[in-house]
Amino acid sequence: MTMMTDILTYSELCKRKSFGDRLQYLQLIGRKHESPRFMSNPFYKSRIWLATRDEVIRRDAGCDLGILGEYITGPIFVHHMNPLTQFDMEDWNDDMINPEYLICVSEDTHNKIHYSQKQMDLVERKPGDTKLW
Repeated sequence: MTMMTDILTYSELCKRKSFGDRLQYLQLIGRKHESPRFMSNPFYKSRIWLATRDEVIRRDAGCDLGILGEYITGPIFVHHMNPLTQFDMEDWNDDMINPEYLICVSEDTHNKIHYSQKQMDLVERKPGDTKLW
């Protein structure tokens, strides 16, 4: 996370009220990142990560992008807003377990953050809205 030029934070994410604005804030398109899976997979099984993960899920009430009411019905991913680097893993960057840099997301949202190639036109739903998109 120390290699990123723009550090993303939970506090800044929460200033964005809509799902679409939060998703856009987190999207990695055009941002250089790596995925040191050979190092991160053991980390994601560690006691310290599992405890941190539980803390973030409680904080976000299991809601997608931390938006109350956007409950995640499938697996809950706790996403590093600033992708981990090999340096983070080798030198143990405490930011890896700092909730300020983590957010709950659904699998679909996680895939959109990492792999979506274009800005999506999201329709914000409102109570009483019965029309399909």
